[in-house]
Amino acid sequence: MRRTWVAVAAVGVLAGAAGAALWARRQLVLVTVEGTSMTPTLRHGDRVLVRRRGPERVRHGDIVVLEPPVTLTSPDDKTRWNVKRVVAMPGDPVTPGDVPAGGPDVVPPGKLVVRGDGQVSSDSRTWGFYAADALLGVVIRQVGQR
Repeated sequence: MRRTWVAVAAVGVLAGAAGAALWARRQLVLVTVEGTSMTPTLRHGDRVLVRRRGPERVRHGDIVVLEPPVTLTSPDDKTRWNVKRVVAMPGDPVTPGDVPAGGPDVVPPGKLVVRGDGQVSSDSRTWGFYAADALLGVVIRQVGQR
């Protein structure tokens, strides 16, 4: 009888571990930073752990990973993600210089204004508003370099 309980407990622990691993795989992504647009906060080669989040769970100042407004591909035809900081969200006023001139005075629904922390960055100042639904997630921690 005792062996049966031990076996049941072991199966339960393994099922729990498998469930946790499945949850982590669906919720967490490891991304390698390419380029210097987020320097000094993040450097080329840094690896960051990203938690998948919808745009409704993003806050001002969050570092996010999202698809750029223009599809960029790497030499191996993989989508190149942008790592940027959220500076304005839907309904926020647009500060001069945050997006190319001639746009609305308020961030439209479903859009974000993002900026790199570095001196040189291809971000909303270059591309305009980013689509909020292009969001992969929010950086929750740096985990080292590749």
